Amino acid sequence: MKLEKKARHFARALMAGAVLVLSAPVVVGAETAKDHAAANVQVPGYYRMALGDKVTVTAFYDGPVYLKTSVLNPVEGVDFTSLLQAMSVPVTRDGVQTSVNAYLIQQNGRLTLIDSGASDCFGETLGRLVSNIDASGINPDNIDAVVVTHMHPDHACGAINTDGTAAFRNAEFIAPKADADYWLSDAIAHSVPESERSFFKAAQRAVQPYKAAGRFRTFEKGEPPVPGIQSVDEAGHSPGMTGYLIEGGDKQLLVWGDVIHSHAVQFKHPEVSVVFDHDPKSAVQTRKRILNDVVTGKLWVAAAHLPFPGIGRVVTDGAGYRWVPVEYGAVR
Repeated sequence: MKLEKKARHFARALMAGAVLVLSAPVVVGAETAKDHAAANVQVPGYYRMALGDKVTVTAFYDGPVYLKTSVLNPVEGVDFTSLLQAMSVPVTRDGVQTSVNAYLIQQNGRLTLIDSGASDCFGETLGRLVSNIDASGINPDNIDAVVVTHMHPDHACGAINTDGTAAFRNAEFIAPKADADYWLSDAIAHSVPESERSFFKAAQRAVQPYKAAGRFRTFEKGEPPVPGIQSVDEAGHSPGMTGYLIEGGDKQLLVWGDVIHSHAVQFKHPEVSVVFDHDPKSAVQTRKRILNDVVTGKLWVAAAHLPFPGIGRVVTDGAGYRWVPVEYGAVR
């Protein structure tokens, strides 16, 4: 009997242990699922940099767009695949991940947003700009002006919400006149093939709520769009593309729009254009001029399509150039 009793106690102990062993993975599994979910959530896409004592530049990430290497116009002797591999740039079946960035300039008590991302104009991977501005602690309603480098959808569409209302309710929408005159022209839109009209429609939709509120205007080449920001002619990629030079005491920063689309290729070979350049020859000439000016002037650069945050410097590298990204640091 004593042996039977011991056997029953032993069996119960084994069963209890089995329950504990079987139960443990369920608890650990639940925690692992939570940890896994948290590990797959990226931090908000913004980065701040002080430009002197009185100017702050904040880079905002709108998301990635994927560009096939076929958007690069072939140049004899330039091997795109080798250049991408040399920079460890992943090329997937969707193409090369390419950032869409925008920049907020805080100076003289004003908030000026340069470029506005894509909203819903280029698919679901983009359209994160407003949420990232919110996450940074800035109310989009407090932005005074949205100044675009040019009127392409990935620079202008983000000025409106998906329902067509203004994303920046108290801001002016300001564009280079030469670019606005082209992309907002019904006559020009009807003169191009139907397949090319989407950019015209997107530009017109982006400015509509601002026009209706009397808060849309343009500026001439060489004029400052707002006080404290100089304009720099960058025509070629788009008819009136414009860069913006910001003074920060002993530092200067150029927000340069679409001077570079592929950092792995076009810094080494500025002669490479892209298929969506309005005037490829002029785009190449502009790129060479701007790269030379940036190096000569020792300017900081903020770029729409360089890897986020897209802020850094350009240095010479043999017959070409090299991108030196900003080092992460505290804003002082």
